[in-house]
Amino acid sequence: MSITSKDIVPLKEMRSRLTELAEDACQGREKIITRNGKAYVALISAHRLDYYHRLERENIHLTLLEDVARGWDDVESGDLLSVAELKSRYGRGE
Repeated sequence: MSITSKDIVPLKEMRSRLTELAEDACQGREKIITRNGKAYVALISAHRLDYYHRLERENIHLTLLEDVARGWDDVESGDLLSVAELKSRYGRGE
């Protein structure tokens, strides 16, 4: 669902309408709460928040897999550094 002007609520108004807004959020109609005219927080259902967190973890895993694939491509192409070169490059010379 996209955010509409009805989904943007000032913090002061949110305080008096919290139950109504929470019900909307549970139905999938997320709210943007503003403070001093600027986006402040979002009101979303706990189920949706859990979903967002799972997506974030999956994205992290995909990023790690892409890094591994790039590293393996470097190994296969012979684009390698010695231990001394690594220590020199990353400031861990001992």
